[in-house]
Amino acid sequence: MPLRPGAVPTRAPWTYMTLLFALSCLVPWAPSAGAHGGVSFEEDTCVITIGFLKAHFTGYQPRSQGNKEFCEDIPDVGESVFVIDYLHDFLKQMPVDFRIIEDVNNFGVFAKWTDIASLEDIDRDTVFYQPPVTRADGVLTVEYVFERAGSYIGVVTARHPTEDKIYRAVFQFQVGREKIGYLPIFVALIVLAQALYWAGSGGFTRFIKPRAN
Repeated sequence: MPLRPGAVPTRAPWTYMTLLFALSCLVPWAPSAGAHGGVSFEEDTCVITIGFLKAHFTGYQPRSQGNKEFCEDIPDVGESVFVIDYLHDFLKQMPVDFRIIEDVNNFGVFAKWTDIASLEDIDRDTVFYQPPVTRADGVLTVEYVFERAGSYIGVVTARHPTEDKIYRAVFQFQVGREKIGYLPIFVALIVLAQALYWAGSGGFTRFIKPRAN
């Protein structure tokens, strides 16, 4: 049916719903673009959450990167230093251990403790383990030499000093691989949203009509 002069063509409800869905896909990726799993950014500082407790987590590669700090991914294969600086005094009373697991099952950035607990042989997949230690100064420093590039999972475990309670932080990181980031995902979703809007507003119909004639 032809439109009255000055009338605005209406768009099908599904167009708005589809567009809204496409844009909503951006939301879950937004926090992931700045963090891996249990790692988050707070005031330009990398923070891990160990249960209800928090600690700064910083990585160094003094031989290849000098004093440069890394919040999550490690750029080079080789010697690496991890520093966990407790933000809660309560952690100073707890035995804390640190484990690095090769991510052979590709759990990725959404790895959680239930994934680690499901491993058939956690010791086999563990490349580094720092036994529980109590640090009165609130700083746990460990060193490890990575022999190959790939995906790894860090697990920090803190045990309550008097109760049968365990707190954990689980986070994934890459070693020796260049990151491309999440920018391509954002761009792809924005392009998709624009395409759906164009099609729903009649752009596709106007495009094919001259060809049909």
